[in-house]
Amino acid sequence: MTLTEADIDLIDTIDPRELMAQVDRIATAMWVFDFERKRIVWANHSALDVWGATSLAELRRRDLGVDMSRAVAERLDQYRADFCRGDATFSENWTIYPNGIPKTLQVVFRGLRLRDGRMAMLCEGTVNHDIRPETLRSAEALLHTPVMISLFSRNGAPLYRNPASRASQIDPDLTLHNRLVDATVADALTGALDYGSDCKVVAQTRTNRGIRWHEITARICRDAVTGVQAYLVSEIDVTELKETQERARFFADHDLLTGLPNRVFLQAHLPKMIRNATTDAQSLYLYFIDLNGFKTVNDTLGHAVGDLLLKAVAGRLSGFVAERGTVARLGGDEFLVCIPDRTGTLNPQEFGRQLIDLFLEPMDIAGHVLHTTLAVGLSICPDDGTDMDTLMRHCDLALFEAKNDKSSKVTPFSMDLRQRLEEKVTLEKDLWRALERDEFVLYYQPRLCVKTGAIVSAEALIRWQHPERGLLGPLSFIPACEETGMIIDVGEWVYRNVARQQAQMQAEGIDISLSINLSPRQFSDPDLITKILRLPLDTGCNPERLGFEITESVLLGDSEMIRTALQRMKNHGYQIIIDDFGTGYSNLAYLQKYPIDVLKIDQTFIRDLKTTAPITRLIVSLGQVLNVRIVAEGVELGEQLDWLVENGCDEYQGFYFSRPVPYDDFARLYETNRERQEMLAKMRDGQGLRVLRS
Repeated sequence: MTLTEADIDLIDTIDPRELMAQVDRIATAMWVFDFERKRIVWANHSALDVWGATSLAELRRRDLGVDMSRAVAERLDQYRADFCRGDATFSENWTIYPNGIPKTLQVVFRGLRLRDGRMAMLCEGTVNHDIRPETLRSAEALLHTPVMISLFSRNGAPLYRNPASRASQIDPDLTLHNRLVDATVADALTGALDYGSDCKVVAQTRTNRGIRWHEITARICRDAVTGVQAYLVSEIDVTELKETQERARFFADHDLLTGLPNRVFLQAHLPKMIRNATTDAQSLYLYFIDLNGFKTVNDTLGHAVGDLLLKAVAGRLSGFVAERGTVARLGGDEFLVCIPDRTGTLNPQEFGRQLIDLFLEPMDIAGHVLHTTLAVGLSICPDDGTDMDTLMRHCDLALFEAKNDKSSKVTPFSMDLRQRLEEKVTLEKDLWRALERDEFVLYYQPRLCVKTGAIVSAEALIRWQHPERGLLGPLSFIPACEETGMIIDVGEWVYRNVARQQAQMQAEGIDISLSINLSPRQFSDPDLITKILRLPLDTGCNPERLGFEITESVLLGDSEMIRTALQRMKNHGYQIIIDDFGTGYSNLAYLQKYPIDVLKIDQTFIRDLKTTAPITRLIVSLGQVLNVRIVAEGVELGEQLDWLVENGCDEYQGFYFSRPVPYDDFARLYETNRERQEMLAKMRDGQGLRVLRS
């Protein structure tokens, strides 16, 4: 109602003190609430009774904000905002607790400006004695619940909002349709309600906190005021749960460290990329990437630096590829780049070169300047396959070739690579079968004294009696054993069987030492030395008649672990032999630190003595300085043996005397050699001449 000038003139004739005295006698409780200070600044006599106050001064001293609930505070903030926007009036049932005693009132709220311009609230309350307990409790629950409850007319206009709903609104007049971000969800919701169905949906809603995810439950009811049908809508904020679910869903198909897509993502999306490429007659390029030397970074600088390096690599790859394709981390230091050639102009080798060149510039990782290089394998759809498994397998094979090549170039898949892979798989399967069926055999190549020609030792060499391919030399299968790690099992078969045959030889009167080759890869077996030290107990062998041949590469790095292992073997009687000496990087300082008994000169020096004689002579002298025996390998000619005799070499082995032979042939060879040595001894004693003459 708007006051006219006549009304104002009439009011001016009233004595304000008389007016206040009459207001004080009104049965309706009236008070003014200061929003900001949470205090009652004025109350009539009836309000003092309602609030249980002895005087206005006593009531004004009460701080109503001390035990005010959050829901009530939010509701009062909503009132103040509505009063500031315009002339608003609210009528609600409220329960107050003066002196801890609950009182339920029907209260009418209006805005009222104080003299200092701040907004306050004029309250008119009537004690409601007829309200039922369940109604009172439901009203209290409606006021305090965090669930947002709203009543909308059929056209979507708001009829009622509880405090939680009001607190979330960006506009008190926001309709149901405008509340929901997705109009199609709003249409589906109201459509289901109009059809008579209750509805529940999780949808994005507009709130004063921005776009939030709400679980919305809606049903048809009647407006208690008008009796017409309305929509009763309750909302629960599930944004945190939704975001948690989204994060869980994201990390289900993305790498936790780098944020890149992972194998799960590829399994879901790569088949579609392949289908699109084949349908549109386009090429799809898969680049399988591995970081060279990543294990060294982890081992020397720690996994924390390794993780930072992986993140930096992921960043460079992603920044370069951008929207052109997909970069995924497959695990460890392996990445996959998928590039569809939508224009038909992409040069796959040039693109791969650009990937490699990304890392020409070193990276500063936690203060460490790292020079990272890539090995890259390439497979192409549809040329190399039209399904994910085939393309990934071929890409992996190309990467394996790239890692072996070490030329920093992209290695494409080829059918030749596939054939070699199939042969490798078949060979590995056959090798396991060979172990199970005891298809390996031992051959022995004699070692002879240069001066006397007597057999003093023999090197044990493995052969494979293949059921289909016949007898195979070590070069046809040992590299595969090294590559697959089977060398640990095959190597154990060798030294156990050599140990058994040494015991057999000794029992048969063949009193010589046998040597066994140990691969550097075998030292990765943590139980290697324990197994070797148990050989006398397990096989009955004499450790003083067994030697183990290792290459110079085993000694590289001056490893304390290797030195300790060799010393333990030496302490148990085994001989330590350096094989293929002169081809590695050992030096006198290193050799002096190890318990070495024999140096075997590599056959390349013996084969070309015309040019290598000075070096070979130096090695022989080195043996004398170190007090170790020197054995020449690969002696095939009499002139070579003459040179060794002349220059003081201790022993030799090679085709000049005998190729490697099976155990029985070696036993006969040894017996023949012994008989010859005995005959020569008799001849040296003068007996041989009489025998010959007779």
